[in-house]
Amino acid sequence: MNSNITIISVGILSFLTGYYTCQIFKNQLNTKTKKFYTSSDDETDIETEDEEEDIDINSMALNEIPGEVRMTLVIRQDLKMGKGKAAAQCSHATLSLYKKITNPSSDAYNPEMVKRWEYGNGQAKITLQVPNQEEMDLLFAKAISLGINACIIHDAGRTQIAAGSATVLGLGPAPKKILDDVTGELKLY
Repeated sequence: MNSNITIISVGILSFLTGYYTCQIFKNQLNTKTKKFYTSSDDETDIETEDEEEDIDINSMALNEIPGEVRMTLVIRQDLKMGKGKAAAQCSHATLSLYKKITNPSSDAYNPEMVKRWEYGNGQAKITLQVPNQEEMDLLFAKAISLGINACIIHDAGRTQIAAGSATVLGLGPAPKKILDDVTGELKLY
């Protein structure tokens, strides 16, 4: 009986810690300048910078983790985006992450991780699905807490979905082992 109470207590404590960590990061993001990635009226989207929702994370500690390096793209399912729209939003996330990790003036700069990703296994990317924005926000907070670079892509709202909607969470490039700690329970898109 006591072990069941302990397990339930640990589960509740873990959930609350994740939830409040997410709220802290959200508040920090909302006070910064924001950048939304906007879309054109057709399925081939064009990126324009209006506002920024980004945190540059120093991921150098992840260089010590061996194994495959990949990017993970987490797509919201409640928006019911078409495949072309989802692909375009994933492209925005991929480019955003790549720009951050290859920019020498960014805290996210990590040429060793880029090299492992580019040459280790062909710039691997995996697409996963998340049910809603709340779950996406929790994944974002967890990734940041583990030192994984992350970005959330927002749409302009000119085609299929409402303006400002968070569409895709991009993570990495980072070792698969650490990414699985964040997204290991998610289904493939």
